[in-house]
Amino acid sequence: MSEDSTLQLEFCGEWFPITRDEPFYIGREGALEIDDNPYLHRRFLRIAFVEDLWWIENVGARLSATLADSEGNTQAWLAPGARLPLVYAGTTILFTAGPTTYEINLVNPDPTFAPAKAEPVHVGDTTIGPVALTESQHLLVLALAEPVLSGRGSAAIPTSAQAAERLGWALTKFNRKLDNVCDKLDRNGVRGLRGGPQQLAVNRRARLVEHAVASRIVSPDQLPGLDEEKARNASA
Repeated sequence: MSEDSTLQLEFCGEWFPITRDEPFYIGREGALEIDDNPYLHRRFLRIAFVEDLWWIENVGARLSATLADSEGNTQAWLAPGARLPLVYAGTTILFTAGPTTYEINLVNPDPTFAPAKAEPVHVGDTTIGPVALTESQHLLVLALAEPVLSGRGSAAIPTSAQAAERLGWALTKFNRKLDNVCDKLDRNGVRGLRGGPQQLAVNRRARLVEHAVASRIVSPDQLPGLDEEKARNASA
């Protein structure tokens, strides 16, 4: 790694240099002050140069983050207390605090690893390669991810009712397909989608969006399909 290597962080179109000199904190306070979201930790993520590598660490107590390389081939879930090396040329970070999902991009000018295209493989908490969805399942995820894919850096995840209306579907149909998508991804090792006493519906939708955007299951160029689907249902 070259002596002058500096990470570049992009959030909402603004760029921040990250040097080796001191840790870079992301949260309500720190080098990147995201906003005054009360659900966000004061200090949530820490990026620092340690032992000849760049590392990202979750220093929060409750929230998790989704990390993926820029091609969406590898993905990891960064739980509280965990850390990961930043070895790719580009890394996407997604996380949700309350009703808002955030997307941050990191550019490493001196990466130590170049990912190769891979068939879907699951190792521990890391998912490699997307899970195949049916057309209707893909449209459901696309409707939930639309605000994030619009490229604003932060966005509120639609409610099930809002996403169903966007597609021209009945709410019962949407909820049934949402259960099916979450079950399919859960069986393939994607964490945070299984329901339970502590698993609120909004958290499940947000986690689904994080995974789908990070792994490139959905992308901005697919958004016109939402209008096409609504038009088909309106004329049916």
